[in-house]
Formats: sequence, structure tokens, C-alpha cells
Amino acid sequence: MIDNDSLVYNTARPKMQIPEYGRNVQKMVDHAVSIPDKEQRNKVAEAIIKVMGELKPELRDVEEYKPKLWTHLFIMSDFNLDVDSPYPMPKREVLSAKPEALDYPQKKIKIGHYGKNVEILIGKAIEMEDPDEREALVKTVACMMKQFYLTFNTQSIDDKTIADHIKKLSDGKIILEDLSFLPSTGSILKTVTPVNNGSNNKKQNNNKNRNNNNKNRNKNRKRF
Repeated sequence: MIDNDSLVYNTARPKMQIPEYGRNVQKMVDHAVSIPDKEQRNKVAEAIIKVMGELKPELRDVEEYKPKLWTHLFIMSDFNLDVDSPYPMPKREVLSAKPEALDYPQKKIKIGHYGKNVEILIGKAIEMEDPDEREALVKTVACMMKQFYLTFNTQSIDDKTIADHIKKLSDGKIILEDLSFLPSTGSILKTVTPVNNGSNNKKQNNNKNRNNNNKNRNKNRKRF
């Protein structure tokens, strides 16, 4: 004889507040809420916390491990579980409140493919008093800029373009005249991996396999 309860779909069952613990734990929580004796409820709640800890061992690495389990217990009881918790019961309105929007920096990046860090480094170079240190940093940043440029645009670039960009990013405070220290475009492009390189290699391998298969078929036909 078929038990009708076994044919009930989960979609027709009561909604679980935290499904990750499973329906059996939810049933245990519901049972704890229905216990009239508070002392007995406390014992059952402690037992449920132990089970939850066993089911979620990864939470042990989380800061405030035990308070988190008790918070989950109260949420699963829909805040109806009256027990002597070692931690204060969280407020429903606090947990359901939307997080405050984060303030993101609104400063615009002058030249997108260089990013904000390059602008910051150029600003540091402008503030340097030691001319040798200033020159060394400017040259380092210029080499970075050429590499960044060719990463996003794998075409030849005139070194004067880098000098013009540094002048723009520094508001005219840094002017490069000798650009002989910049690495060649060819040497940089050798280190730049094309975006579709992986797909090209895959196509080449597929073509090799297809050719080998065709050769094997032709050999077999000649035999017969």
C-alpha cells in the first residue's frame, strides 16, 4: 500500500527559512517551538545546535561561529522559539533590513586602459623632491604604460604617444624628451598572449585529429 505522505512534493510542504540545513532539522525546530516546558525547550535547542554544527562544519572557521548557529536557529523558528540562549536573539527587522549602499569613488579615469594606479604613481612622481628617484619612477611608469597599451591594443604604438599621455596625466608637469629607455614594441608583444590563443590551439588540434582520422580511413580502404 502506498503512503500518501510519501507522494507529497517539497513544493507543497511548508517553506524552510534556511534550506541548507534540510527539512529534518526544520522539523526539529518546529517541534522545539511546540514544547510547552521551557526547560525541555532549552535542552532540545542545545541538541539542535549540535546537529546544525555537524551539518555545517565549514562554519567553524567563521568568526563568531556559535552566535551564527543560534541566529540561524531563531530564523528557522521564525523568531518564535522562546529559549535561554547564550546570545541575544536577533531582531527580525535588523536581519531583513537592506544593507546600506557602498560609496564608490566617483573620480573619472583620464585614460581608461592605464587605470587609476598609473595616475596615482604619476602623482607620486610629481611630489618627489629627489630628481634621480623621480626620473626612475617616471621611466618605470612609462614602460608600464606602453605594456598596458599594447595589452589592450596589440598594434604598433609610437613612443611619442606614451610621452603625450604622461604629459596629459600629469597635467603638463612631466615632459619626456628622451624615450630611448622604452622597450621595443616587438619585445612587449612577445609577452602578450592573444585573447583567442586558446581557441586557436584547440581548432588546430581538432584539425590535426580530423586529418589523422581521414588518413586512417584511407589506409583501411586500401587494405580491403
